Order: sequence, then C-alpha cells, then structure tokens
Amino acid sequence: MLHLINMNVQKTHNSSHIEKTSQNGSVYFLDFKGDDEALLKAIKNSDNGAKRALYERYAKHVERVILRIMGVDDEIPDLISETFVQAYKSIHTVKNAPSLKAWISRVAVFVSRGRIRQRKRRRMFMVFTGTEQNDKRTTELDIEGREALIILYRLLDELSADERIVFALRFIDGRGFIEMTEICNVSRATLNRRLDRAQAKFLDMAKGEPVLADWIKRGTRWQI
Repeated sequence: MLHLINMNVQKTHNSSHIEKTSQNGSVYFLDFKGDDEALLKAIKNSDNGAKRALYERYAKHVERVILRIMGVDDEIPDLISETFVQAYKSIHTVKNAPSLKAWISRVAVFVSRGRIRQRKRRRMFMVFTGTEQNDKRTTELDIEGREALIILYRLLDELSADERIVFALRFIDGRGFIEMTEICNVSRATLNRRLDRAQAKFLDMAKGEPVLADWIKRGTRWQI
C-alpha cells in the first residue's frame, strides 16, 4: 500500500473527483463524484480519474454484453480490456450523456464482432492447412444445462458475426429492438433482416439437437 505523507486534499476546478497530492508531487485519483454528464466532460478533458471511473461504472455491463455474444470464454477479460481501450480512443464522438451506455455497448459489440471474424478466419486457415486447435472455451462453471449452453454457442459459431450478435442480443440477453438498433448502429429494417436470417439458420441447425428443445420452447427470450 502506498504511504502518502502530508497529503493536500483539494477539489479540482474542472472535474468532479478529488485529487490527493503526496509530498513528492504524485497525484492519486479517488472516487469520481458525478453523473454521466460530468463523467463524459471530464474524460474529454483528459481526466485520468474519470477514465478509471468509466471502467468501474460500466465494466460489469460490458462484461454482460460480451458474455451474451461470446458465451463463457477464456478471452472475455481481454475483450473487456480491448473494449475500454477502444472506448477511450473514440469517446470524443459521444455527443450527450444519455447515450453513453448504448455507445459503450456498441463498442463492446464492435470488439466482439472483430474477435468472431478473427476466429472464423483462423478456422478456415486450419481447415486449409489440416491443423487443429483445441476449443479454449471454459466449461468450469457449474451452470444448469451446461450441455445445452455448449451446444448453443457451438451453433452460433456457424452464424456470421452480425447474425450472431443480433441473435445473442435479442434471444439471449432480451434486448428490445430500439436498443438493438442503437447498439448495432443499423436501421430497424436491417436489424430485422439480420435477425430473421439468424433465427432461421439457428432453428434449422437446432433441429438435430434434442437438448435444446426445452430452451427453444421458452419463446422470444431464450435466457441462459
């Protein structure tokens, strides 16, 4: 633990967090105090404390979005980190605080899409070269219906990245159409086309998987 000597506690003029300055001049950022509007403004002003606060405020949400798209996966921590790296680079494009959550969800979707496409290219290469790679997806969690979960994401691997994303957001995470158009940054018509294709392909593949039968019968939200 860092030992701070004779710290001077002060409020910054352009930020909503508290700084502590040690005798040697190092600055340590404490908890950010402010709503999303103050947070957004502070980050745009290159406030490192606000950047950390963005992560602390939205990391669980980002994890949920990525988990629903990718399934239980060893690379999820890396994908979360990459999401925030990309978020810090492009947060200047966010115009207002109410759109912050939808925007960071969109970044998480973008990062997940990139990883899905990367894996598809890798599988194509392995087929071409005759090499194999073990599936690193972890199954250590004690989840009821683990077999169904594994089969579900194996089938989703067969969909395109865009189809998989809309399927996961709608049928696994239970997102509404308006929210999905914001997250995916597409029109309602485009969203509907992707969702129709994804659902048709999935249901066709799922016919040969009896273990998924009860899950599919639950309806429009297929919660895992």
